[in-house]
Amino acid sequence: MTAQPTGRDLGWVLRSGASGEAGALSFRILPGGEKTIGRAKGVDFVIDAALVSRVHCRLTAHPAGQLEVQDLQSTNGTFVNDRRVTTAVLTVGDRLGVGRVELVVGRE
Repeated sequence: MTAQPTGRDLGWVLRSGASGEAGALSFRILPGGEKTIGRAKGVDFVIDAALVSRVHCRLTAHPAGQLEVQDLQSTNGTFVNDRRVTTAVLTVGDRLGVGRVELVVGRE
């Protein structure tokens, strides 16, 4: 018998709409993972769009199940549900704004 995944086993997914400036995007992060978002080739999740800094923000998926975003001194800021943040804990359905791109947070 196979064990069913619990909420703590699930990874996080961030998706943009197809109509956005950068087109349809989908990013996944597993528990314990740490990923950067930006325009530079060295970041984990590249968003080539206006107002996105080279290294814009960091996502940390804590083993306990929380997803945290931290702005990395981006020029135009990181937003959660239209509110500028330096750090924030994200939940399912939150909207993460990076430049003009909006990513919706989910679990899979």
